[in-house]
Amino acid sequence: MKQKLLWLVLALAMAAQGAAPGSGTTYPPELKPEPQEARAAHMAAEILSRHHYKAVPLDDSLSGKIFDQYLKSLDPEKLFFVQSDIDQLAGARSQLDNAILKEDLAIPFAIFNLYERRAVERFSYARGLLQQGFDFEKIENYQYARAKEAWPRTESEVRELWRKRVKNDWLRLKLAGKADKNIVDILDKRYDHFLKRVSRIKSADAFQTYMNAYTMAIEPHTNYLGPRAAEDFDISMRLFLVGIGAVLAEIDEYVTIREIVPGGPASLSGQLKIGDRIVGVAQGEAGTMTDLLGWRLDDAVALIRGAADTVVRLDVLPVEAGPDGKHKLVSMVRKTINLQEQAAKSSVHSVVKDDTRRRIGVISLPSFYEDFAARQRGEQNYKSATRDVAALLAKLKQEKVDSVLIDLRNNGGGSLAQAVELSGLFVGKGPVVQQRNAKGQISVERDGRAGVAWDGPLGVLINRGSASASEIFAAAIQDYGRGLIMGETSFGKGTVQTMVNLDQMAKNSKPQFGELKMTVAQFFRVNGGTTQLRGVKPDILFPSAFDSADFGESSFDNALPWVQIKAVDYAPVGHLEELLPLLLAKHEARVRSDQDFQYLREDMAELKFERKRNLISLNEAERRKERHAQEARLRSRKPTTDIGNAVHADGLGSESAPTEGAALRDDGLQADERNLTKELAAEKARKEAKDILLIEATRILADQVEIQKASLRLATRAKPLYLLTPTPD
Repeated sequence: MKQKLLWLVLALAMAAQGAAPGSGTTYPPELKPEPQEARAAHMAAEILSRHHYKAVPLDDSLSGKIFDQYLKSLDPEKLFFVQSDIDQLAGARSQLDNAILKEDLAIPFAIFNLYERRAVERFSYARGLLQQGFDFEKIENYQYARAKEAWPRTESEVRELWRKRVKNDWLRLKLAGKADKNIVDILDKRYDHFLKRVSRIKSADAFQTYMNAYTMAIEPHTNYLGPRAAEDFDISMRLFLVGIGAVLAEIDEYVTIREIVPGGPASLSGQLKIGDRIVGVAQGEAGTMTDLLGWRLDDAVALIRGAADTVVRLDVLPVEAGPDGKHKLVSMVRKTINLQEQAAKSSVHSVVKDDTRRRIGVISLPSFYEDFAARQRGEQNYKSATRDVAALLAKLKQEKVDSVLIDLRNNGGGSLAQAVELSGLFVGKGPVVQQRNAKGQISVERDGRAGVAWDGPLGVLINRGSASASEIFAAAIQDYGRGLIMGETSFGKGTVQTMVNLDQMAKNSKPQFGELKMTVAQFFRVNGGTTQLRGVKPDILFPSAFDSADFGESSFDNALPWVQIKAVDYAPVGHLEELLPLLLAKHEARVRSDQDFQYLREDMAELKFERKRNLISLNEAERRKERHAQEARLRSRKPTTDIGNAVHADGLGSESAPTEGAALRDDGLQADERNLTKELAAEKARKEAKDILLIEATRILADQVEIQKASLRLATRAKPLYLLTPTPD
């Protein structure tokens, strides 16, 4: 077996050398697996083979699926490898299981090293094309999404793909008004940046990519997280970290301050500004300064973070200084930073119709976060989504809102316990979701607290990015008849994951093996259905820019199937189906005359069309004609007006739309190539732009309040009729 593995590794190495261009190409050093990585892989395999919900043996059959998933993760658009590479790699198809079981990762690392070489060759070729220029009068098209296409058959074919890719990059900048010399500078720096990024790839990156090919070959939502990725996941769940309170970005190889968190050490010190570049970091008052220029961002962040109440010193190049400008030394004490931007938030929107004003409280929840460790320790005030939403509901009740809307758009999920407890805030004590484990055993998760935090009218806004815990909550609200579900059909993820700490299993004092996020159960609605594949279908459907085959659970080829089990014993608390026909009629009548809503429908239809066409012209005249037609279409749109119901965000200022067409104008630049001040201003404008779907959701809830109040008035007036003594036959 070892001789076979050695032969395959040598064959891959020869394949890499055989396709090398001229001697001027510089390749990064070959990556080699660390001893702890092979051990971590074997431990993960033992757990996955026995305890995964869809437990499958790690054998040649699964090895073939790992092989396909690995190539897909390395080269999803088929722009790096050619068919001869795939043919050469075919010998590894049945060997990737042995790489884990025998704790010999030479083959998966040889594949990764070949990928790195091909990436260097492709971007080096792209840089070389910039000196030749392009003929923009030629009639030709560029297919920009190639995931479903065949591998390029030859080296000349893959170079032709890259020629078109670079030509398109150039044309985008040309159409945005950039001069040719400026375009060459921008693209040369861009491709060089990619080459440098390849050179900074580490063994841990290659290992995590391979391990995720293994885990996702079993089922889409099982993942491997290396030690650093595991720590980042924990931070996203507990919503705090220890550091200086600055959001960093890599710009021109500098670690640059993109945002300063209010109340953090960086903010309180007054010594740092947005745009400052951190070029060195030292630990403590006397630690040696480490030069950060050219570092990976995650490595720099790891140095700047640390233990609470410890000193970190920063060598800072101020935003106003040039590359050779004067530096300043900044010393500060690390503190706990609460990530408030990622926590639940509330606002109040007024819907005005005729002389009536309805106040709708909106709670935006980005994720179902929870500080697991603090809860396990028995801390009373641990951070959680339910606690925060309960506090916001109390505040909204004081502000006397008429209805509440929970905005779960792009909420990818989080804690199952939080989904159950949050549901309890609205439906009270009772079952929320069913779980079925790998043995077929079914358990019911219920909220045991009596009483509710909000018993008034309720709505939930979802989209295709609402998944997992979001779907549990939305499904429970829908099944109980507790609130209206509005938006797009949700993602369709109906599985439950648990975190397995490999270091705890190995009793390591320091993290080195990482963690598994492993699927252990499938969840079902209280009515016996499941969100798996089909998602939660809204009561009132809004337009979508996605097809189910493009995004969502149904886009995975190895997703678990949809099944149904018996309903649990539960009692609906509302009967909104009686109101739904009238609400739908009012909604459709309103949006037919709502220019903003119709424009949104047009834009989404156009986006779908372009995505399906998957071709873009590389002829300058054609592209300018398309651009002018698009801009003319936008200019022809009438100024926005409120039709039927005016909506205002109380205390949040105006909701004016962004500059006409600005959001759709392509400047040809990537985020790190733009001026930081302008990029932040554009980001702020996007956040403050009119949210058409949110506005319509609040109008629908205002309709519900009005209908229910009218029904109550009618019932009150008719009440004496029901007190009459029946006449006997």
